[in-house]
Amino acid sequence: MKLSSSVFAVLCLICEIVSVALFLRGFFPVPVKSSFSAKSKLSDFPAEPQTGSALNSSRVPAALFRRVVIVLIDALRQDFVFGSDGRRFMPYTRHVLERGSSHSFIAKARPPTVTMPRIKALTTGSIPGFIDVVMNLNSPALLEDNLIWQAKSAGKRIIFYGDDTWVRLFPKHFMEHDGTTSFFVSDYTEVDNNVTRHLDSTLKRDDWDILILHYLGLDHIGHISGPHSSLIGPKLMEMDDVIKKIHTSLISKESEGTLPNLLVLCGDHGMSETGSHGGSSEPEINTPLLLISPAFRRKAGLEEPDVLEQVDLTPTLALALGLPISQNSVGHLIPAVFEELSLREQLRLLQLNGHQLSRLLQDSNPTFHKEDGYELFRVAEKSHGSWMKLYVDGNTSEVLSNMGKKVLKQYLEALKAMSSALSKQLGKYDMYSMIMGMIFMLQVLFLLLLAMPEALSREAVVDVPLASSLLSLPFYLLCLFGSALHVLICTSAGGPCYLCSLPWVLVFAVILFSSAFMCALVTMAERRIPTSNKTPTKSSAWTLSELDTLLLIGTVGHTLSLGSSSFIEEEHQTWYFLLNTLCLAVFQDVCRKYFREQRHRGDEEDEGPLLPSSAEERSTFSPAAELGISAGSEKWLALATPLLTLACCRLLRSLNQTGVQWAHLPDFGHWLNSGDHKAFLSVLAVLSLVLIFLLVQRHCSLVSKIALALGLLGVYSYRAAVGNVLFPWQHSSRAVSKGTVEARFVYVFVLGILFTGVKDLLRSQVMSSAADSGRLKSRGLWEVYSGVVLLVALLFRAHNLPTLACCLLIQTVMAQFIWKKLHYDAAQTTIMHYWFGQAFFFFQGNSNNIGTVDISVGFVGLESYVEAPAVFLTALSTYTGPLLWACHLLCHLSSERDRAVNGLGHGSYCFALLRSIPVVFYVVLVTSLRYHLFIWSVFSPKLLYEAMHTLVTTAVCLFFTFMDQERSARP
Repeated sequence: MKLSSSVFAVLCLICEIVSVALFLRGFFPVPVKSSFSAKSKLSDFPAEPQTGSALNSSRVPAALFRRVVIVLIDALRQDFVFGSDGRRFMPYTRHVLERGSSHSFIAKARPPTVTMPRIKALTTGSIPGFIDVVMNLNSPALLEDNLIWQAKSAGKRIIFYGDDTWVRLFPKHFMEHDGTTSFFVSDYTEVDNNVTRHLDSTLKRDDWDILILHYLGLDHIGHISGPHSSLIGPKLMEMDDVIKKIHTSLISKESEGTLPNLLVLCGDHGMSETGSHGGSSEPEINTPLLLISPAFRRKAGLEEPDVLEQVDLTPTLALALGLPISQNSVGHLIPAVFEELSLREQLRLLQLNGHQLSRLLQDSNPTFHKEDGYELFRVAEKSHGSWMKLYVDGNTSEVLSNMGKKVLKQYLEALKAMSSALSKQLGKYDMYSMIMGMIFMLQVLFLLLLAMPEALSREAVVDVPLASSLLSLPFYLLCLFGSALHVLICTSAGGPCYLCSLPWVLVFAVILFSSAFMCALVTMAERRIPTSNKTPTKSSAWTLSELDTLLLIGTVGHTLSLGSSSFIEEEHQTWYFLLNTLCLAVFQDVCRKYFREQRHRGDEEDEGPLLPSSAEERSTFSPAAELGISAGSEKWLALATPLLTLACCRLLRSLNQTGVQWAHLPDFGHWLNSGDHKAFLSVLAVLSLVLIFLLVQRHCSLVSKIALALGLLGVYSYRAAVGNVLFPWQHSSRAVSKGTVEARFVYVFVLGILFTGVKDLLRSQVMSSAADSGRLKSRGLWEVYSGVVLLVALLFRAHNLPTLACCLLIQTVMAQFIWKKLHYDAAQTTIMHYWFGQAFFFFQGNSNNIGTVDISVGFVGLESYVEAPAVFLTALSTYTGPLLWACHLLCHLSSERDRAVNGLGHGSYCFALLRSIPVVFYVVLVTSLRYHLFIWSVFSPKLLYEAMHTLVTTAVCLFFTFMDQERSARP
């Protein structure tokens, strides 16, 4: 079966996406859960350990609080309460903490630090799987045992106001609720007002037991302008007023003879220095936890808060309300909450928590009896029984008290050990799905490597012997072996297995395809083995230039560097180094071209076997003639191009500090975004937009040029409307708006430019003249490219506009003086574009941390949350670097018609190969390191980035294939 290089590359990438999806399904484990189908019940409580026959040995602990109000402030960092910001902006909360009727803690949230997994952790006590990051956009109903279900089953009346994620997770649990969308981050005012407006009436009522409030405004401000924004202070003061109102109301309703009330103030996650979240940095995982109640009698004064796990709140609230602990909870009690109880009651509560943790440990770990925590719990239970015997016998000596304190300490040590063991055992991997996904990816990679000579040949056609493999004996043997292996694994699998749950017909089709794939690989490998009676043909003679060697070593070196967690966290440093090395190598080629080869013009080196150019083309093309400059100036501009690229890259490195090690350090972007430098940022934004227009408009029609100019003016107007930059006539007191009108104004011109480009592309398909068709097609592509640039300019934050301008500047000078003049072939040009795209991914401020994803761009120009455009805009903004360089490559190769007859096919193939190599290496790596300490905080986010990058690359190659019309038109 013969396929063009572009079609072959797209099919390989589609197979790879399916393989990656299968691997992800197996890699992201099912969280640790009890196998018991029923939820916890009060009747399941064990008896108190004792040797005598005492009454009430199975008694249920009484509730400690009458009412509970939970105030969850999204993205509340611990320093917003305990730091200097807390002193300035939350004075009442700090006053309450200093009075002594409260307990304060720093609760650590496990990654991923996004809202839905954190709500699941707070209500179930379990640690959600990392794949919940994806589910965060559309949360399904929570079916596992949780605190909200237990409270409702016990007759507790629950009211909720705030983030509608709660309503989706618990659709029938609240007697009253009012949800607000959590994804429309441009709104940080109404989203909180919609919660607070219910407070006065609700606090006066007596028909509820639990009130949950989830405020989103602080999180939205962080996404818009970061944790140091001038909007943070007023928002914290607003939250302080809410705490004051609730606390005052609860105190006023306290009366003799009734249980006290409890006010809980907490955050679901923190906020990074860039204002986002999702990663594992200290500002993202450290959240405040405040428990305020007259039942607490702590010494007055502000003490250093203790550190605990966020999931510890779940069993604490459950037993404080007289409810069973959720079956899957891995948290342990917070001792300070129960220290006012009698020693017997404290031991009883600790025993119940230990019983629940030990059952979960037994159910999830076959070697539970070897765990230190389990042994400590058994010892503590025996000691507890001995203490109970003395207690029941009426012993009141000091020995009983000392013994009880010792048992209490034993219980606490056992609970911490079991909780720690369960937290580390996050889930059970589906190794069958992981291994099969890995095998499929390896097959795709080997197929790409074996097809390299044909894919990069002049014909750009790959012969895949797939049909002939279906008639071979090994194919049927492999099918038989695969089917038998599948049956064996599915009948003996002790853990979760996704492939075993699929229909047999679908699985058998996969086995057939994989077997044919393997036979085709063997056939292709046999064709590549040289024999003694074969003479190498011209197309098979493979030579590597110095630049080819550099590109090969750089790509492989970067892939191998991903084997370390530190290299993953600081991957941008690798790309910056490779980019600098590439610029120096290009500078060497320029020097050789303009100086060394001037003495040997008659011996000018041939292009090579991939994309040879004719002598006529070399003599006719000249950037000097195209730009209207002298030949001498052309030489010096070519020499300056690599140096200019190096200078731009160095400036961009200081604009956005990324990675982990130095991400907390201030960078030029922070300086520009501070209020004192808004005028400088405004001037820089204007200069960047002017430069963008000058660089992009050269290839556009007059109509598109006008639309581009008006669109860029709209971009500046949008940034001025949202308060990032200033208009010369704008007063500083002008209120900040959402900029919806201005953003939609830009969208109109984006759509207009894209429509003009698509129209030219369609017209080029029906023109009779090949020359006219080529020119119209090239102009259409450049107009589509300019429309994408305008959209990106709208999505980029104001301080990132210089990044876009430098990107376009480097593309222009490299195309004019390097790629065209030095006659690099399509493969070399594609690899260089890929490197630049990867580097600019990090120049934007991205990293391998989910917290650097700027979700605020998904709501530019929207009045409410709409999932499809929000996801599209966020993905486009995140992968702007790779996408812009891929689009430029498409335009560049299409404009060089004589030299790039098969250029699009070669480029598509190179993209597929460059994407497959790191993906395959990385899935092998994470499989071998699946029990690594940083598997969830470092390796898992990188795996999600690699999967998304593969999907983006597939979309790019599909467009390459669509535009590669000359290949299909040729007989």
